[in-house]
Amino acid sequence: MSENPLAPYHPIIYVRGFAAMQSEIEDTVADPYMGFNIGSTKSRMAWTGDVKRYYFESPLVRLMSEHGYRDVFEDGEDMVASERPDCEIPYRSVVIYRYYDEASQDFGTGKTPPIEHFAQGLGELILRLRDKICANPRSGVAKEHFRVHLVAHSMGGLVCRALLQNPKLGSAQARAAVDKLFTYATPHNGIDMRIVRNVPGWLSFGDANNFNRDRMADYLGLSSSEDVAVVKNFPPERIFNLVGTNPRDYTVAAGLSAWGAGDASDGLVRIDNATTHGPGADGKDVSSPRAFVHRSHSGHYGIVNSEEGYQNLTRFLFGALRVDGILDVDDITLPAEVQKEFDAGKEVQASYQFEVTVSVRGCQWQMTRREVRECSAIFRTYDELFPGKKGTMRPPDRARSPYLFSVFLDPSKSVKASKSVSFAFDIKVLVPDYSVDGLLFMKRHYEGGYIMRELILVEAFPDAAALGGWRIKYGYQDDNPGKATLSVETHALGDGTGFGFELAIAQKTRPGLKGTLRIEARPV
Repeated sequence: MSENPLAPYHPIIYVRGFAAMQSEIEDTVADPYMGFNIGSTKSRMAWTGDVKRYYFESPLVRLMSEHGYRDVFEDGEDMVASERPDCEIPYRSVVIYRYYDEASQDFGTGKTPPIEHFAQGLGELILRLRDKICANPRSGVAKEHFRVHLVAHSMGGLVCRALLQNPKLGSAQARAAVDKLFTYATPHNGIDMRIVRNVPGWLSFGDANNFNRDRMADYLGLSSSEDVAVVKNFPPERIFNLVGTNPRDYTVAAGLSAWGAGDASDGLVRIDNATTHGPGADGKDVSSPRAFVHRSHSGHYGIVNSEEGYQNLTRFLFGALRVDGILDVDDITLPAEVQKEFDAGKEVQASYQFEVTVSVRGCQWQMTRREVRECSAIFRTYDELFPGKKGTMRPPDRARSPYLFSVFLDPSKSVKASKSVSFAFDIKVLVPDYSVDGLLFMKRHYEGGYIMRELILVEAFPDAAALGGWRIKYGYQDDNPGKATLSVETHALGDGTGFGFELAIAQKTRPGLKGTLRIEARPV
């Protein structure tokens, strides 16, 4: 039989997040969709906190209305769990992994099993869903070509990773059936609070020790010395991390959680802890694709019930082209006055913040946004960008090059005439607060100024004769607003996974930046 003819539309299994109190568990199991059906009418449109009315129906409703998905409930029964021989489950189905049922006093024992048990159950659910769907000859999919998408919130992402990474949990067949994993606000590197730092391993209340790094290493199949954000036994590039950056609207524990997590968080999970990486096909460490949105961990302004979350979700699951942006910095010059102080032998220090927003054509929502005002900008010290002994030639450290964005382009949303897909990204490097001999240097300083700023448009046209099957054009907003008219010669990426091109940056101003903007595209 040929490959799966229904790709990229596969069944979706939603894995909800953490419930600590027994009352939260009971509320969870009382909802047939466990939160995936919760929408929102409120949206924070600006860092000022202004509220705009916007109706987001929920990820579940939108998947049904826009992509033809259906649930698996019929006549009050879950067709995946049913023993009825006549039940038919559509391939485009949304299944809720109800792992908290066992911990419910109404449906189970009232005792919460360990996370390893949840991972095992997820593997069993995948195989049961596969067998039910493939038993129907009208599905047109053989078992060996059956695939499933996992979509998870918070701790649900750790349940998924435990199955995918730890060979002791679940079966190889279940792992092989997983095509992609999308995580909303998952603490991939644990949970840190400003008082206790990482959640202590002895904190067994509500199984909160699931977020302790030693405990995580155990159920993720890692050694105690390994970074728990490392993905093994599953391609890290097939995991998407959606990261929340709005702690102020996370009201759990009367705001105590948001205070403890700090500004650079979603109110529970710190930004630095919400992403994964791991060995790619060539063995080198690669980052999982990720996006940053100004949403809280949950609630009215939550990350799951948001348009930004839905847009990233569907483009990752169903899109055809992944595009990444990386900024390689070769040199950053100092203002003339600061350079004079440096030449005089004084100690000069500076750190740099990189802001970036990405928008796709035809969507009013930004796919990713990292800004200083929202405490989510990319931060690098000069010594991180250029390590080495002061006063010597210091070559740049490419491992510390700012990873700007990942965006997925969906041909089903292309321009009808040209079949092209496009996006725009706005990149800014802010002027730092220079320090000279430990004192702030304020001459000619304007808060909010930037060393460089470019709004660049990129448009991809399907072309069988072009490298990777896509022909690329780009343009600068300052030169030709709203149009990408400049052709570019692409080249194959070194790892053989796609193609890319570079844009040179050579500013003559002081301060100024010299470097290369790398755009890498990979068909998915």
